[in-house]
Amino acid sequence: MATRVLIDHRHPEKAHRPDNPVARKPDWIRVKAPNHPTYHETRNLMRENKLVTVCEEAACPNIGECWSQRHATMMIMGDTCTRACAFCNVRTGMPGGLDAGEPARVADAVAKLGLRHVVITSVDRDDLADGGARHFARVIGAIRTAAPGTTIEVLTPDFLRKPGAVEIVAEAAPDVFNHNLETVPRLYPTIRPGARYFQSLRLLDQVKMLNPAIFTKSGLMVGLGEARPEIGQVMDDLRIADVDFLTLGQYLQPTPKHAAVAGFVTPDEFADYASTARAKGFLMVSATPLTRSSYHADADFEALRAARAALLAVSAERVVSV
Repeated sequence: MATRVLIDHRHPEKAHRPDNPVARKPDWIRVKAPNHPTYHETRNLMRENKLVTVCEEAACPNIGECWSQRHATMMIMGDTCTRACAFCNVRTGMPGGLDAGEPARVADAVAKLGLRHVVITSVDRDDLADGGARHFARVIGAIRTAAPGTTIEVLTPDFLRKPGAVEIVAEAAPDVFNHNLETVPRLYPTIRPGARYFQSLRLLDQVKMLNPAIFTKSGLMVGLGEARPEIGQVMDDLRIADVDFLTLGQYLQPTPKHAAVAGFVTPDEFADYASTARAKGFLMVSATPLTRSSYHADADFEALRAARAALLAVSAERVVSV
């Protein structure tokens, strides 16, 4: 009964759907319950600053590991999303107004945590004229002031039918602009019905055209019924858009009302996906069952920056030799 009430509260649009049994997880994606003292310190800091994290809202399996290292992905613009994706555990409904004090509180938390790299994401805000783009820009600006040594990664919505929104965020110059395609085009009508595949691709392409210095990044879930050639085609599409960094992780079903897991992809299969992605030219690839968009984001950013520097050095050497 408690589970039913929780589903009705967070996902009213899913409450009357038939149940999909939640499959037993294989050994390779089981994680320990969080109990490290630093985990609780990070949690308390989020509460003190009245901040929402996608770590909690999306029921991320890596929360114990990340928060124990003071890594938390902050979710701005509230905890209620205007979309109702079949895979997502974030609350859906009509959000409240924007909190003008949120950028300063986010920046304060980043400074107190001493983060080298921070990931800022948000719910979809289709109710706002700019989709929340100006709020993203304000948060970026506040972090630059409070923690100038911190590099900033944003994980944005698709800004569907929000002209000028991507330009606003790109002008704020985050170090990494991430937007997840999530799945293959064939599955969008059932898995991501409020989104459009080519809008998401166009968004990533626009960012790179507006500011080539910004690293672009996207992520996919596997285990939703996609075929391997379809994943390969999405990789090709992302490379045409000059996306630098690809993440792939296993989809895990949050509740019986969410999309069912069609299959668990083995670590060896993830390794094959990673090899394919690197061969297609991505500067950075993270592909494991537990990979999520912001998992190990700080270390991955350093590796990404080093990979670009190495590539530029090789290109310069070739020019000199010619």
